[in-house]
Amino acid sequence: MSKQSDRNPHIHGIIEPALLSSRKGMKAVSWSFLALMLTAVFQLTVVLYSGSVALLADTVHNFGDALTAVPLFCAFWLSLRPPSERYTYGLGRAEDLAGLFIVAVIAITGLYAGYESILRFFYPREVTGLWAIGLAGLTGFLGNELVARYRTRVGREIGSAALVADGQHARIDGLTSLAVLVSAIAITLGFPAADPLIGLGISAAILVIAWNSGTTVVSRILDGVDPELVRKIRQAVMHVPGVIRITEVRVRWLGHRILTELNITVNPDLSVEEGHRIAMEARQELLFHIPYLSQATIHVDPASASGEDWHCSNESAPECHEQDDERKKG
Repeated sequence: MSKQSDRNPHIHGIIEPALLSSRKGMKAVSWSFLALMLTAVFQLTVVLYSGSVALLADTVHNFGDALTAVPLFCAFWLSLRPPSERYTYGLGRAEDLAGLFIVAVIAITGLYAGYESILRFFYPREVTGLWAIGLAGLTGFLGNELVARYRTRVGREIGSAALVADGQHARIDGLTSLAVLVSAIAITLGFPAADPLIGLGISAAILVIAWNSGTTVVSRILDGVDPELVRKIRQAVMHVPGVIRITEVRVRWLGHRILTELNITVNPDLSVEEGHRIAMEARQELLFHIPYLSQATIHVDPASASGEDWHCSNESAPECHEQDDERKKG
């Protein structure tokens, strides 16, 4: 027995919020792209004038950060397309693929900036226009910080880990821009080696960002979720009258939306209509307590007299191992 809707017995989407969140994401990406591109163009002008490798590293990174908005925008746009017979869950996974591209761009910019900084040790070049370098560094900080706040706020509103991570990425970019300002001050005080050294430091920070962002994106692609989220789902459903037990819980992120599938057991003497009502109440509990949830598929099974769970034939289910341990202790 399964929870059913009027048109589909297992797929239950919250269409309008999903569409609205994707459009918010597209707007955030568009405005932040414009802001970062203007910042990077100004910095590039100063690089050509001054020859600062520290500012070059920061400028290249800002250009890369601006360009990563393109695949993220495309991913949000693709998520607006409805599910089809080929892509039955829709194209929300495109957001995770965009995340992989973003990580690759971050890593490449970090390696390039490091390469240029190392070359500067062997082939020194006089850095001029220190006041312009300082101004460019300050501009980079302000531009990135504004973008960071905007991306992070919208990302948290719609539940997009990619957009939140990109916002934090922009914040760290802002701090590296401040490092350029420090480089200009150090050169003014008579430490010319500070320029390539700070350039290497910025490169290292970029590569750390790439590593941390990469592990998050790969975890999403492999359907990794926070165990606390699974606990909250189980807790919400167990508050529904009539639910005897939850035998399986499956959760995944699809872009900035959460999908869950679970099996519950109910009294075997209940009618199909009564079991359906319990499943509907469980779904409402999930939608109320779990932010960013867009689909909930709930399978209803009768509890057997022996207490054996119908879905524990799947030995890989962690819930079944817990039940086996409980029986052994008993």
